[in-house]
Amino acid sequence: MADVRPRASGATKTVGVIGWPVAGSLSPAIHNAAFAALGLDWVYVPLPVPPGGLRDALAGLGPLGFAGANVTMPHKTESAELIEDLSEDAERLQAVNTILVGERGVQGHNTDAPGFDRFLRRDAGYDPAGKTALVYGAGGAARACALALARAGLADLHVVVRDVARADGIRRALEGFDTRLRFTPFGANPDVRASLVVNATPLGSNGEELPLPPLGPEDLVVDLLYRPAVTPLQASARAAGASWFGGLGLLLHQAALSFELWTGREPPLEVMSAAALAAAAGTSAAGG
Repeated sequence: MADVRPRASGATKTVGVIGWPVAGSLSPAIHNAAFAALGLDWVYVPLPVPPGGLRDALAGLGPLGFAGANVTMPHKTESAELIEDLSEDAERLQAVNTILVGERGVQGHNTDAPGFDRFLRRDAGYDPAGKTALVYGAGGAARACALALARAGLADLHVVVRDVARADGIRRALEGFDTRLRFTPFGANPDVRASLVVNATPLGSNGEELPLPPLGPEDLVVDLLYRPAVTPLQASARAAGASWFGGLGLLLHQAALSFELWTGREPPLEVMSAAALAAAAGTSAAGG
């Protein structure tokens, strides 16, 4: 792979990822590879911001000359509370994953829902219209997936949640859509026949297994985790003959949409994908 280590100058435009921690993120590898491929004088850096420090970090982006930033855990929701100028999706989801700094000041966007839709259609070849989906989790990633599915005409969405109170976020995100919602507590086997199963929780990163409905060869299973390479959910899907994907697809497509917002250029997805795979495998540096 070509050397994509950033070489900053006084004219370099800077973006980064705000999170805590950010040392395991693949985003710097993905974006710096894209900047290098297009010959753009941009650099992407990790921005470790501890809990309690987000307000100061956001206030410093403009004065420090940043063109924008990504936002990851645990700051997505608080970013939506602190940024006044929000996109429609950021408002619906009450979460910001992309910041644009410009003449209008700081704008908050969320590229997760359109990124998930692009992944489903372009990578997985799945059209949600009229179908039934099962989503595990009710956090920001789950809300984004739910919004993408509802916007695409999903008929029924079953959500497995630990805390029923957190279901309100999904209800708010789907206001105005016709998708029927049903919630099931963790611990019970979901009584649903879904053509799409999505894990939007951390469960599986340490070998945890989810309570699953029967899976078959006609089903699609997506685990938003990208470590480990094969999660217990993906192993179950493979054993059932179902199609399965990890979380790199969503990561890449939401990153591509962030790249478009910042640069106005079409991102080189193949380059970004290769950089993500190399970083995930530990063959190149994976920053924040």
